[in-house]
Amino acid sequence: MVKWIRYVRDNEEDYGILYEDKIIPKGTLEKILKLSFPKNLEQLIESWENYQQKFLDLQGYKDEEGILLSDVSKVLPPLLDPPKIICLGLNYYDHAKESNMPIPDEPPIFLKPRTCINGPYDDVIVPPITKQVDYEVELAIIIGKKAKRVSEERALGYVFGYICFNDISARDLQFKDKQWTRGKSLDTFAPIGPWIVTKDELNPDNLTLSCKVNGELRQNSSTKFMIYKSSKIVSWLSQGITLEPGDIIATGTPSGVGAFYKPEPKYLEDGDIVECFVEGIGSLRNRIVFK
Repeated sequence: MVKWIRYVRDNEEDYGILYEDKIIPKGTLEKILKLSFPKNLEQLIESWENYQQKFLDLQGYKDEEGILLSDVSKVLPPLLDPPKIICLGLNYYDHAKESNMPIPDEPPIFLKPRTCINGPYDDVIVPPITKQVDYEVELAIIIGKKAKRVSEERALGYVFGYICFNDISARDLQFKDKQWTRGKSLDTFAPIGPWIVTKDELNPDNLTLSCKVNGELRQNSSTKFMIYKSSKIVSWLSQGITLEPGDIIATGTPSGVGAFYKPEPKYLEDGDIVECFVEGIGSLRNRIVFK
């Protein structure tokens, strides 16, 4: 299992491997492996098969001095330009129930544009067009190679890794529009990261996930309660949509979202801190800023 991280240090952007509390930069990895790496993570994912076995065999990078994670000036979203961001709705039984929606035969899907992408610790900027902003912690799948009409049994072979994903939603726009695109697509409304964890040794269908707002636990569940499991999601989507390296697939959120809190909704307010966590991956921590 490898954690790929993008970051800024000394005003320069770079990427590398996170090991415990230190980053092994791309340049150091090139010296160890005697390989030339692509300039960004998007290109690395496309060519991962050329490097994968080297990392499975290699332990030496763990002994390198590296850069302390605390010494970088900014942790960036691991992907900035994915071909697609595909999101599933109503993929947890309890979330469908709290939404007063029937369990669908197939989960609805929608797309978020790449302009939604936000860093794992950056502010979520809320424009004046919405007042009812909500959170949704999710596991997201990163596709590693082109997938078209793949079987469920082979589907996870097309996965590169996983990230934590917060599907920030403008509920007033979503409910007004009677469909989900605009309310889910505002700028900065998709914090992702904090890094990509490769699929090795990680079971995507048995990970705890949670969301806190100002320290208050709002969502607390496990991916084992997903209706469509990860292999089913990849296979099902690929029957009609060609999945490409770098595609992000957000797998849905469990119950506890603000819109359906009882006795009244708990929407996000200016200054709120939202923390989303997925086991084996890490946490996002974003401040909500109304502008």
